[in-house]
Amino acid sequence: MRDGRGVILLWLVVTGAFGFFLAASGNVWVAAVVSVALVGLFMVASNAKRMLLGEPLVFSDLALLVGVVRHPRFYFTAISASQRWMLALGAAGAVIALALLFSWHWRPHLIGAGLALLAIGVLAGLLRGGSYDGIAATPELARDFERYGMVATLLLYWWRWRETPDPQPCIALSPPLVGRTPVPPEVIVIVQCESFCDPVEITDDPGNTLEGLAAARAAAWQWGTLDVSGFGAYTMRTEYGVLFGRTEQELGFRRYDPFLTAAGEASFALSARLGSAGCRSLFVHPHDLRFYSRDRLMPAVGFDALIGEEGFAPRSPDAGRYVDDRTLGASLAALIDQAAQPTLLYAVTMENHGPWDSATARDAAGRRDAYLRHLQSSDAMLSNLIAHLSRDGRPALLVFFGDHRPSIPGVTAPGGARHTPYVMMRFGENGETMRGSGAPVSLTPADLHQAILGCAVPQRDRAAVNPAAA
Repeated sequence: MRDGRGVILLWLVVTGAFGFFLAASGNVWVAAVVSVALVGLFMVASNAKRMLLGEPLVFSDLALLVGVVRHPRFYFTAISASQRWMLALGAAGAVIALALLFSWHWRPHLIGAGLALLAIGVLAGLLRGGSYDGIAATPELARDFERYGMVATLLLYWWRWRETPDPQPCIALSPPLVGRTPVPPEVIVIVQCESFCDPVEITDDPGNTLEGLAAARAAAWQWGTLDVSGFGAYTMRTEYGVLFGRTEQELGFRRYDPFLTAAGEASFALSARLGSAGCRSLFVHPHDLRFYSRDRLMPAVGFDALIGEEGFAPRSPDAGRYVDDRTLGASLAALIDQAAQPTLLYAVTMENHGPWDSATARDAAGRRDAYLRHLQSSDAMLSNLIAHLSRDGRPALLVFFGDHRPSIPGVTAPGGARHTPYVMMRFGENGETMRGSGAPVSLTPADLHQAILGCAVPQRDRAAVNPAAA
């Protein structure tokens, strides 16, 4: 049964929206229809997201609207052509209707403004006055949607998020990074592979085994499954966990889009921590760096240089939508060769991003086969990087992992497993592979961050990496 406190917030939000649109249009019917339609649109979007990604709408999704405006093709290709036409016609009809029904009488505009301000004032009073302090106090998105409703959950989660304080700065590591036994790596390469998973797990066909991944597991320092929270999207959640090492429990309501507040947590980033110990950091992503504001965030958290899509040669018309992983791997190999000091290379790939709209990807089987072909390129990149670091001869660490599984209707579903594979390869002073126990180890992205630091820093700094384990 729906909690009445959630209903109160719903009606206050709807009243505020009605007042806003009445102030804007001066027409009661326009304000009523648009207010109700807006709530309905949010509900449709939430249901569609739940079906595709296994999660309802959350307040941080509204921050992605900027990305929709900047890169409409990136988002709208995820929906069908008929749906895009319906959206376009609906938007055009709404604009025309608003223009025709606009009232020039001042009284309804003034009443609408008063209603909006009153609703906002009551909402602020309830939230600030402590009336809702015990409501949705911890992140339980599915439970709170059921108990309080979509609108109340969106509002309460946003309020909890904005009230979350920044953590205390992380302990800095001391230079130099190298010079102790066992020798830490001089080159650290971390590859966050878009939508990468073990194809055998989603097809139940051993014939789809990736040879490079299998060989890497056999020779790895450590390997296993990465327990990511997202499915089909939310790259930044896994990326944040590996880069910053803070768990979702520590993040609280920031977990849904930790990049929104990551600049205030810069001291936790691998780039900042290793930078304090004399390591140069480069961030490589063959796409528009404005996504998730990486163009501003990555320099703020200690990356010395960024390489975006402009750092790669223009693609031919038949080469696919994104820079392929083999090409990215070749660029990383060149950067490894150029590294004259301890260096961190953090790369985020793009090739495996959907919707895999090749000529054959017209049904579930076609999309699956197109996706599997892209995985072969990722697997080749992994093999090539291992071979290159073996030839390089310097102590090195290679970390390769998938950020989330792909959402392929008819092939993968959000209700199933979500984990992705990871491998950690260590190379000694002569390029030989340093093998671990061979047994798989399950990690969260935050755990992987700690494992990377555990391999990367001298023994004297282990307590600073993970005080609880000291």
